[in-house]
Amino acid sequence: MSKHVRAKKHLGQHFLTDERIAEKIADTLTLEGYKNVLEIGPGMGVLTKYIVQKNIEVVAMDLDSDSITYLLEHFPQENLQVLEADFLKTDLTDIFGDEPYAITGNFPYNISTQIVFKAIENRTQVPEFTGMFQKEVAQRICAKEGNKIYGILSVLTQAFFDAEYLFTVKPGVFNPPPKVDSGVLRLRRKGNFNLPCDESLLFTVVKMAFQQRRKTLRNSLKNLNLSDKLKEDAIFGQRPEQLSVPQFISLTQKIAQDAVSTNH
Repeated sequence: MSKHVRAKKHLGQHFLTDERIAEKIADTLTLEGYKNVLEIGPGMGVLTKYIVQKNIEVVAMDLDSDSITYLLEHFPQENLQVLEADFLKTDLTDIFGDEPYAITGNFPYNISTQIVFKAIENRTQVPEFTGMFQKEVAQRICAKEGNKIYGILSVLTQAFFDAEYLFTVKPGVFNPPPKVDSGVLRLRRKGNFNLPCDESLLFTVVKMAFQQRRKTLRNSLKNLNLSDKLKEDAIFGQRPEQLSVPQFISLTQKIAQDAVSTNH
């Protein structure tokens, strides 16, 4: 029997050792509207143990073959499937078909934002997303306009999900301890998560705006060839962090409309 899995630095692993916190993270799942849960980076299963106690089907996915071996030995539960795979490269319909599934985990810090973007891409099947991030990343995802940490990740996540920062976790409950605090959040997909604007244009506008976040939108978006008339709109005098998610959507609608009328 393998006694222990060593955390691997190149995989960004920090194993949670505190059972109470693991149980608390498992309880962030509301289990509303789905019966499948995907856990990313289960490590030695400290969180898995609490998720499999719920009346759901669990898929635990890890890149680390040592973790996979450990989980297969220690978790014989019927409702658990253990997969050795890279979440970022996996086609999730191969696992879940077209059924909804929630995503949770103590996410490897080095890929945590990519995990969020992949969940956004798969949002038609992801009603809920919970888990642990580096604290500043969790705060950034949940930040509101007017806050200096509000940015691309905040806007694009909150366009589709309601984001809630739940609690902070200190470094001492991990092996090895990370150098920073961690934060646990919950994202719940909005009732109407279809955008009333062109999605790829929204992504472009948000990214361009925040890449030069100190500039007004009139300056940061000038490569979009906006008409002079549109640039007179008061919204272009603002900086990106001043705009709420609905305002970014409305800005995108205006830009799309402008492109149509300019080309006629």
